[in-house]
Amino acid sequence: MRRVVSLYLPSWPTDRLRRSGSCAAPSDEPLATVAQDGARRGLAGVDAAARRLGLSPGMSATHAQALVPGLHLVPADPEAEAQALARLGLWCQRYAPIVALDPPDGLVIDITGAAHLHGGEAPLLADLAARLERSGITARLALADTPGCAWGLARFGAGGIVPPGGAADALAALPVAGLRLGSEAVRALQDVGLTRIGQLADKPRAALRLRFGPEILFRLDRALGREPEPLTALAAPETPHVALRFAEPVGARESLEGVVADLCARLVPELERRGLGARRLDLVFARVDRLDQAIRIGTARPSRDARHLARLLAERLPLVDPGFGIEEALLAASRVEPLAERQISHGATHLGAGPQAPDLAALVDTLLVRLGAARVYRLAPVESDLPERAVRRVPALAAPLGAVWPADLPRPARLLAPPEPVMAMAEIPDAPPLFFVWRNTRHQIARADGPERVLGEWWVADAEADLARDYYRVETEAGERFWLFRDAPMAANGRWWLHGLGEA
Repeated sequence: MRRVVSLYLPSWPTDRLRRSGSCAAPSDEPLATVAQDGARRGLAGVDAAARRLGLSPGMSATHAQALVPGLHLVPADPEAEAQALARLGLWCQRYAPIVALDPPDGLVIDITGAAHLHGGEAPLLADLAARLERSGITARLALADTPGCAWGLARFGAGGIVPPGGAADALAALPVAGLRLGSEAVRALQDVGLTRIGQLADKPRAALRLRFGPEILFRLDRALGREPEPLTALAAPETPHVALRFAEPVGARESLEGVVADLCARLVPELERRGLGARRLDLVFARVDRLDQAIRIGTARPSRDARHLARLLAERLPLVDPGFGIEEALLAASRVEPLAERQISHGATHLGAGPQAPDLAALVDTLLVRLGAARVYRLAPVESDLPERAVRRVPALAAPLGAVWPADLPRPARLLAPPEPVMAMAEIPDAPPLFFVWRNTRHQIARADGPERVLGEWWVADAEADLARDYYRVETEAGERFWLFRDAPMAANGRWWLHGLGEA
C-alpha cells in the first residue's frame, strides 16, 4: 500500500532568511516578509513569534506594524524560496527516492518500500522532524495512504501517522479547506453549512456535482484514494543515473529482472568514469497511470559490481506493483562514495601479499535488503565498567573503534536488558547463592565463581556514587550457566538480579 508523508513548513520564508544569515533580526523577535501587490504591501510569510502575536500571511504590512511595533520586515523573495525548497527536497531523498515539491511551503515524500531502512514509519518521521528542528526549520508532518490526506492533516489537523486504510476517519473532522480547495469553493460549501469533510462524504455525489461542480468530488476522491495522484519526483542533475523507456509497457517479474540487470550494467561504467561506488541505489518505475513505484537498496561499502547490485534490487522487486504496465525505469545512485581501483586476489593470496581476509560486504548487503538496517549490526566494546554500557551496536562492517574487552573479565553470551529480579539464598553473607528462583523455576547451583565487584560511574551520574554490585558466575546442577549480581551487601538488604545467560 502506498504511504506518503506531507511536510508542511509554515514559516519557510522566515526560516530560510535566518538560516542563510541574511536577516539580522534576533530569533526571539517577530519577523515577517512583505510582498508588493499593486499599491498594497502585504505579509507573505511570518515566523512563529509573529504568529503568536496575531499576525498571518495576507495581512497588510501597515496593519501588522500597528499591531506589533517592533516587527522586522524583509522583502519577500519567492524565487530564492523556491530554490531553497528544491534543495531541501533533494536533501529529503535520504529518506525515500520519490520527493515532490508542494509549493510554496511544503514537500511530499513517497516512503513506500523505504520505511524499513529507517526502522519503520514512526522512527523515520521522528528522525526527519528532529533533523529539521536542529536546522532551525519549523515543520509539521503527517503520514497517510494518499498525498491529499497527508496534506490536510499536516495543515489542518494534528499531523502524525494515519494507519493504512484510515484516511476516511482521519479526514472526517477536518475543515473542507483540507481538501486543497480554492477559497471560493470553501465559501460556497460553508454558505450551505458544509464545514467538515465528513459532511461531504455523507452527501449524494450527484447533488454535490450539480451544485458545486466536479472539482470538490475530484479532490475528495484523491484524498480518499479513489483517484490516483501522481507525483513529479525531484532529480539532482549531478546524480549518476540511467534510464530505459519501453516501446510497450512491461510488468512480468522476469521482464523487470532483466530491466534491473540492464540498468545496473549501464550505470556501472558511469560510476567507474567518476571514480565512485554506489552506497545507495534508487530504482523508480513509471507506470502508465503515472503512479510511480520506487524501491531502494543500500550497501555496506561502495560497490560497482553490476551483478551484485542487480541481485540486491531483485530482492525488492516483489514490492513493486506494475499496475497496467511500466513504461519507463530510472536507476539513480543517490548516495555515492569514492572507490579507488584495487588489486583483485589471485587464488588464495594477493601477489606478494599474505592471505586475504574474506570479503563479507556481499553477504551483509543481502542481509540488509532482506532484514533492514536496524537488524544487521555487530557489537563493539565501550570503555565502561557497567556491563550494560560496555557494548553498543555499530554497522556490520564498521572499522574497529580501538576499544577492546579485557580478556580477564569474561562476560556471558547474552545480557538481559534490564536485569530481572530473582529470589536467591546464600549460606553465609557475601557468599555465592545456593539456589535462585527465576520466573517461578528453582535452579540449584552446583558451582560458582565470584564475587566481581563493579562500582557505579560517579562521573556519569551523581546517583551512581554509591552504586555497588557483586557479580557471580554460576552453573546449575542441570549444566545451565547464569550471571547473577547482588546490588548491595547482604547486611544492607541487597537484592539479587539475573543479568546474563550462557557461557561466560
